[in-house]
Amino acid sequence: MTPQQAARRAMALTLGFDVFIAVCAMGFSGLLIWSSENPRPEFPVSSIAISTCFFALAVTVAFLILGIQKQVWRHMGWPDAVRVFQGVCLSALIYLPVMLMLNGLLATPYTTLTSALIIWTIGLFIGRMFALSRTTHAPFQIFSPIAKNGQPVLLVGDSQSCVHVIRRLQSSAQTNRIRLLGLVDVQPTETGRAIRGIPILGSLDELGDLIDVLAVRYKQTPWVALTGTARQRDKTIRILEIASDHGAEIMALSKDQTAQVLEPVRPSDLLSRPERHLNIEPVRNLVAGSNVLVSGGGGTIGSELTRQVARLNPASLTVMDASEYNLYSIDMELSRLLPGRHQARLGDVRDMKRVSDIMAHAKPDVVIHAAALKHVPLMERNLCEAILTNVFGAVNAAEAAAAAGAKRFVFISTDKAVDPDNVMGATKRLAEIAISRIASRTGMAASIVRFGNVLGSSGSVVPLFERQIAEGGPITLTDPGVTRYFMTVEEASALVLQSAAIQDKTAQTGLYVLDMGEPMPILQLAETMIRMKGLVPGVDIQITTTGLREGEKMHEALTYEHEAVSSTTVDGVWQVENVHTLSELFDKRLAELIEAASRRERSEALRLLGVLVPEYASERAERARRWSA
Repeated sequence: MTPQQAARRAMALTLGFDVFIAVCAMGFSGLLIWSSENPRPEFPVSSIAISTCFFALAVTVAFLILGIQKQVWRHMGWPDAVRVFQGVCLSALIYLPVMLMLNGLLATPYTTLTSALIIWTIGLFIGRMFALSRTTHAPFQIFSPIAKNGQPVLLVGDSQSCVHVIRRLQSSAQTNRIRLLGLVDVQPTETGRAIRGIPILGSLDELGDLIDVLAVRYKQTPWVALTGTARQRDKTIRILEIASDHGAEIMALSKDQTAQVLEPVRPSDLLSRPERHLNIEPVRNLVAGSNVLVSGGGGTIGSELTRQVARLNPASLTVMDASEYNLYSIDMELSRLLPGRHQARLGDVRDMKRVSDIMAHAKPDVVIHAAALKHVPLMERNLCEAILTNVFGAVNAAEAAAAAGAKRFVFISTDKAVDPDNVMGATKRLAEIAISRIASRTGMAASIVRFGNVLGSSGSVVPLFERQIAEGGPITLTDPGVTRYFMTVEEASALVLQSAAIQDKTAQTGLYVLDMGEPMPILQLAETMIRMKGLVPGVDIQITTTGLREGEKMHEALTYEHEAVSSTTVDGVWQVENVHTLSELFDKRLAELIEAASRRERSEALRLLGVLVPEYASERAERARRWSA
């Protein structure tokens, strides 16, 4: 049976039930009126038969006119209840002229009709409420009214997801702000029917025409809201293309199912892989009851890390950051999430004395080092600052953590540390090596996490593109062929915590990456973000190219070619072989590098960086030297 045939069969059964209840109601009403008369006359068989036949005909015509057979009973709402009342009234209006013409053939027609309408209405709602109770266990939701004004919305998704969304929207504060005009089923099985009073208008193939029709009818282009399977990447991109061509803005339901807030589709919805939701239990076992310290805890990744840690019931949480405003912001959040068990400490990781003091007071069991300078072109021009923060700061944090008795140390690295072509990547690669050396010397268990680009983090392309779109364009790309690995800030933070839980071997360092699927073309990201606003790339918003900046690569990698990758106990997290063959002069050269950077001797610092990180070739160092002022 095809979906269309199943829908027609369901509508026929619905109409058949309503007419059957009408027949029973009229027959029972006639019997009831006859039995209440005193003295009781001869049983009016012909009168009851005639009135029942014509009443059934009137009901059939009225319900077909109003389309009541299209209602899906298990998902009924207030609009459906109103429609049923309208159907009862229209049936009575159609039957009345017939009843007047047949007045001589009918016994007590007015009394019989009145009681029949009451009995029939009760029967209609009992049937519908019984069906509703089997799905919602709340049959009286059918009588919960919804507003008729607000932002017009066209909901796109599979029918089951739409049911849950409509039910929650109709019982939440969103009711007064959103007006659902109809549903578009990505797997059309019940086209032409209605769910809780909201009609199923068609399939994805008809989405463009539906937007145009609704925009004319309501004098306002509706939002297109996505739910369920419509949020799968391939379907989301298709819907974005259709909606933007017709001037509609794309929205999605928030992950908070209790709030059901409509929010713009996030760039993370367009990752070429499902968003990773890692197992939190090993992390909970590590964090619960432990003292945790996060350096750089006010940044995009650092602040999300502190939130996730705070939810895992640590004994204490210390946040260190060099930015007063960032530290203040996360301190206010932690006052709600972890009252009385957190500390905010202002300090620079370059200041060894300050870092040591903070570590000594916090006595952390777990240290997460998120403090870093990450903007590639800026670091090309400020290489000494990059060395002092990304290398010296990481060394300070690791040494101080070991001295304070920390059992675990987690360092956040980057995919730019693989075959580095820029100062930022080279400093991160050097920090990886230095931390591995400190861990083996001090007996501390260390883990290193390599990230791709974190969507929405400060300095990333997503906030830049959003600002350029808001200003009317153009969007600037360095090169249309550039690709990057992307991950959400939630994924990045979870990966950091997972790595700390996995690597528990003392005096060893584990290097971890997330299975990030295929890299995303930056051009595709830019075009998609334009379409998210209901605009057309190249028409409403132009895209221009500026050329690669110093230190930038066309493509990034998560591992070196010689690094072996193996699976871990956590699905989606890979461990990378982390073997370093170091010169006996490594510690001396590292100290010389830090000293040169401290004296702001750019040429010498750059030379030593190339010596310590051989991949950072001499021609790259020469190019960076020319850019240094």
